[in-house]
Amino acid sequence: MTVEQAQDKAEQIKRSIGRVIVGKERVTELLLTAVIAGGHVLLEDVPGTGKTMLAKSLARSVGVKFSRIQFTPDLLPSDITGLNYYNQKEGEFVFREGPVFSNILLADEINRATPRTQSSLLECMEEKQITVDGKTYRLAPPFFVVATQNPIETAGTFPLPEAQMDRFLMQLSMELPAMEDELAIIERFIKENPLEAVEPVITGDELVELMSFCKEIVIHPSLRRYIVEIVEATRNKSAASMGVSPRGTLALVRALQAYALLHGRSYVVPEDVKELAIPVLAHRIIMQGLGQDREAAVDLLNKILSSVAVPSEDWK
Repeated sequence: MTVEQAQDKAEQIKRSIGRVIVGKERVTELLLTAVIAGGHVLLEDVPGTGKTMLAKSLARSVGVKFSRIQFTPDLLPSDITGLNYYNQKEGEFVFREGPVFSNILLADEINRATPRTQSSLLECMEEKQITVDGKTYRLAPPFFVVATQNPIETAGTFPLPEAQMDRFLMQLSMELPAMEDELAIIERFIKENPLEAVEPVITGDELVELMSFCKEIVIHPSLRRYIVEIVEATRNKSAASMGVSPRGTLALVRALQAYALLHGRSYVVPEDVKELAIPVLAHRIIMQGLGQDREAAVDLLNKILSSVAVPSEDWK
């Protein structure tokens, strides 16, 4: 596979999603970046902005298995992972797979489930496996979680703990559409749902190949140091009680490789770092006295990005 071929496959997915989602090119691009990087995405915004529609459009554009879980306070971990039950006909216990055994998992309103149920996703998000009653089951690649949550409504919700947040490669916001985009949405949906016409444009195997090829993208040693200096700065600021972890550093590296590939480059440039630093790092920072305050974390990252010296090299 060449960079041009990889970019073409990614563009096919992007165009397919664009037939359904209006005016969200950047969000779609960042979502694809996370997919190719092999990471998970948390979509946070008010209801009705298209979070679920975006996830479904992605799933339909790639020929893989899709599952959706509606998170509620009474949802149990076994409702996600599956469980062993006694089969009277066979006279033995049999494992029944839960919805997590898919390739793209939509965790809708994830913050409505109890912490115990939320934690059942930790193993599969990090290690791509599930352990039930002492037995481990591997999840077939690719495996990708798109979780959604409403940041406004807090009644009956359970905020995601730091360990859970750290497992999301990116946190994105759909935001409300501009007036022209909303008119285009009416035009597109007034007679039929365009999602029903979406067909797979690449196979699961092709996506896995794309994810593997992504790791070949070059990151210059000077840029690697630039990334580490940004991360280190988040740990040394008094405004933050907890900075970005090494998992966050590696997440940024993977995202940068995928983002460069989406733009038809075999190498990463400093502008990529500035573009991805906030969606990849902001949700990992715990602010002093504020906790998971995204707005304050974004302000802190913007100050860091403007203060850390940008290296100048031949990135190729």
